Formats: sequence, structure tokens, C-alpha cells
Amino acid sequence: MTTVTEVQQKWWGAHLREARWQGELARLLADPVWRGTDLPRGDGEPVLLIPGFLAGDQSLSVMATWLRRLGYAPRRAGIAFNVDCADRAIDRLEQVLHHAHLSSGRKVAIVGHSRGGHFAKALASRCPDAVSQVISMGSGLDDPFDISEVTRLAVGGVRRVIHRRDPELAAKGCFTHTCLCRYTRDFAAPFPAGIPLTSIYSKGDGVVRWQACVVPYARCVEVSGSHIGLAFNRRAYREIARTLA
Repeated sequence: MTTVTEVQQKWWGAHLREARWQGELARLLADPVWRGTDLPRGDGEPVLLIPGFLAGDQSLSVMATWLRRLGYAPRRAGIAFNVDCADRAIDRLEQVLHHAHLSSGRKVAIVGHSRGGHFAKALASRCPDAVSQVISMGSGLDDPFDISEVTRLAVGGVRRVIHRRDPELAAKGCFTHTCLCRYTRDFAAPFPAGIPLTSIYSKGDGVVRWQACVVPYARCVEVSGSHIGLAFNRRAYREIARTLA
């Protein structure tokens, strides 16, 4: 008899429907939310934007433009292609976070898309004194590998390349559930009670199982749309503006 776990492991997602992101971007640009109509304004608070797996800072450039229009100070993560060892990526992001914190004299809000949400959670656990709040979009907050089989294959390909290049990372189990690095401990640690965490998710997500985004220690907000399109989702943007304010 097939178990629930076996069924979950064989989830293939809905990757063809992810092409909807282009329509979601078009709808955003035509929506009043893009112009900031009836949305609360920021007061210069720094907001660190962290892109998802296989993506880079450019994937959140639309959001950065919009946040700047609302009165925030968006900060790039410095990621061109999010496929590096998570531990090394978090070490670099920690420096970006501290620079934004010290240069502004304020705590930093973090918005992370997909894998970027995993990084945001780990950063908040590692540097709670520098973080004001975290917003994740389409991120499995307890299990980062609760993803479609197609995405698992992509992760496996990246893992093999990293392990061939760096035997030390292979020994630690980089890009696996059993990774022994500091990032894994930070990610798995109880989320800091004093930092608000908002998880934005969609039941139409074709990449990450939406149930993985719903956790008891976050305020979970459902929107409609695709996984990729969360970076351009007008409903998500409205929620982000309200949450940051």
C-alpha cells in the first residue's frame, strides 16, 4: 500500500502553469498597487531582498523599484545565481545585513522568495538584533525540500556539481536534509519570538508544496497565483506593504 510520504515524494508539481508569471507581472503593472494607491508609506526602513533558487537579484528588481516608490530603502542580496552552498551564502548575507543595519542605524526587514525565505529565516535566527521582521514568499519554513520532483532533480544536479568541486562540502552533506553546517542549525532553530514572521503562499504553487509554507509560528497569508509569480503578485505586494507598515 502506498503511504502518504511516498505520495508526497512523488509530487511532480505544476511547472507548465508557472508560465503564468508573465501575466501576473502584467496585471501588477496595471494595478493601483503598483502606483502605491491607498497603501501605507515607508519611512526609509531598509529592506533586504533575497531571491530564490536558480534566481538572482534581478528577479526582485521590480519589487525593489516598487518598495523605493513606497518610501523604503531596498537592499540587494548580492546574489547573481542562487545555487551556492547555503552556509557560504548566509555568511555573505550576514555581512550585507550588518552593513545595512549599521549604515542606516535601524533594524532591517527581510523579504525572501522561495530559497530566499529559507535564508531569511536562518539570518533572523543568527542575527536577531539586526532584523525587524521577515516576510517569506513560497518558502517551506520547516522543510526546505518539500518541493516538486522536477525541482528535486535541479537541486540534485547542483548538489553533484558542488560535491565534485568541494569534497569538504560533500562530507558535510551540502544541499541535503542531513547537512551539518551552521546554516542548517540556524534554519532549524526556533524562530526568534520577538521578530514577526509572515509567510505568503499560494495553493496554485507548482514548485513548492503550499502546505510547507504554513507553520504555526508565522502569520500565514494565502494569495492566488504561481510560485515564480509571487515576485510580481499584486496581492502579495499589497500584503507586503501592509505588513512592513
